[in-house]
Amino acid sequence: MPLQRTPIKVFLADDSPEIRSRVAGNLQSLGMVVVGEGTTPRECIDGIQNTRPDVVVLDVQLEDGSGLQVMRAVIATGSRARFVVFSNADGAAYRQRYLESGALEFLDKSLDYHLLGQAVQKAAAS
Repeated sequence: MPLQRTPIKVFLADDSPEIRSRVAGNLQSLGMVVVGEGTTPRECIDGIQNTRPDVVVLDVQLEDGSGLQVMRAVIATGSRARFVVFSNADGAAYRQRYLESGALEFLDKSLDYHLLGQAVQKAAAS
């Protein structure tokens, strides 16, 4: 009998409903499960704590705050969630700050969309 793999659980932290919908469809087509979504730091932190995803796809800019707030708060709780930043804010300073704070990948929404599924799979396996 073949082993059945548990789908990767993903939380989407982005203030754009269009982006969340597009990313959710992409990840679901790869067999992943979107377990929650949030648009503000508080919604995201609470949602991540409640759903315990394997990976969080995180935007730099959120409604009323930043993705960095979310990542730091979640990491401080000892959560095992991994972070893949997916943003249009692709400046070198942003990239460095997020990677130094614990993100495993930093992808540009405009240029790296095709790499997102692979980045989430890699993050889940780490």
